[in-house]
Amino acid sequence: MTGPEIERRLARVEAHLAIQQLAFRYALAVDARDLDAWVGCFHPDVDMGRAGRGREVLRRHIAPMLRTFHRSVHHITGHRIEWQGAQRATGTVYCRAEHEVDDRWIVMAICYFDDYACVEGEWLFTRRRERHWYAADVTDRPQAVGFADWPPAGRPALPHSFPTWQTFWGDDAPVPHAKGHTTP
Repeated sequence: MTGPEIERRLARVEAHLAIQQLAFRYALAVDARDLDAWVGCFHPDVDMGRAGRGREVLRRHIAPMLRTFHRSVHHITGHRIEWQGAQRATGTVYCRAEHEVDDRWIVMAICYFDDYACVEGEWLFTRRRERHWYAADVTDRPQAVGFADWPPAGRPALPHSFPTWQTFWGDDAPVPHAKGHTTP
């Protein structure tokens, strides 16, 4: 292996580790309620859709959401990264999050779908989409509450938003019962 090849591979390994740390930095910022660190995980010109662009727009969007729960713990459990060139990548991050909401402890199984870019030597999110399987009080089985027992989390999008899900099941997809149970 030549010197330039070793340097290229080392740079890719360093970038991979930096992107993984970005997911951990995000989780820690949420749990610590560190808005500066949280918005600092995103591209300076992050697109917030109709709300506008930039970190201050993101901050105005995020701050009220953080007040919907008191304490939280985000456990990063897995991370896949796919390269889109030397300065861009996409990724999928698995997370188990726990939120104290009044007298309840809400547990969520989350999958983040991310886009990353290297900006002035730092890897940042350009887009982060959260999808989840369920949100339920720790004392409930997710099926017992229809997989959605925390209104701010919204309706679970997973596993149905995985492109391969419908292909796998085809016309034999399980039919949900009233309480969230399924049958083949």
